[in-house]
Amino acid sequence: MKITDDIFQVGGSDFTSYEDAAVYLLNFDGQAALVDAGCGRSTDRLFKNIRSWGVKVEYIQYLFITHCHYDHTGGAKAVKEMTGCRAVAHELDARFLERGDDRVTAATWYGARLEPFPIEKKLSLPRERIRLGGHPIEAIHTPGHSPGSVVYVAESNGLKVLFGQDVHGPLDASLLSNRKDYLKSLDLLLSLEADILCEGHYGVIKGKNGVRHFIESFITDS
Repeated sequence: MKITDDIFQVGGSDFTSYEDAAVYLLNFDGQAALVDAGCGRSTDRLFKNIRSWGVKVEYIQYLFITHCHYDHTGGAKAVKEMTGCRAVAHELDARFLERGDDRVTAATWYGARLEPFPIEKKLSLPRERIRLGGHPIEAIHTPGHSPGSVVYVAESNGLKVLFGQDVHGPLDASLLSNRKDYLKSLDLLLSLEADILCEGHYGVIKGKNGVRHFIESFITDS
């Protein structure tokens, strides 16, 4: 599904496998990146979808991981092996991925085991920038759903696009969730005033008002 001229949805329940969180493709000037990797049970379909937008495997430079949970990272090892890309994640979640912690990554919720994989770029600052094809991608630490949850922000077609995969939560002790941090992070997301929100399970929300109302609904529910 085309979102902007540079951004596409290539994975998720309606694109790859029912248990997958959304996977988004960014393609700027011949350099590409994925946001998350799904569970990894439909990697062939994922790459077929990527190629359908004219993006070759070797174009993919980064795998931007929003957080460590299995529905977002179970396919990460396969994606890295097929593309040679560098994985990016916050250091607070990277440790669970590198040691294959099935409890904190929620792999056990899916009756699966997470295959450990290395994180080449560990984020540690509140905000960091990564360049993709000459375009800045901003990574912002938004803890709450997990300790190292991150959102990524890019500009495309003059629009601010926010990749906030699990804005909706949930919060659970086994995931090391923190309600106070979560609510603070939702306020931060509101302050970004994004034109488009690419969420992990609710799809793509367009328009500043729509994005704001979506985020505010989870502040009210909490």
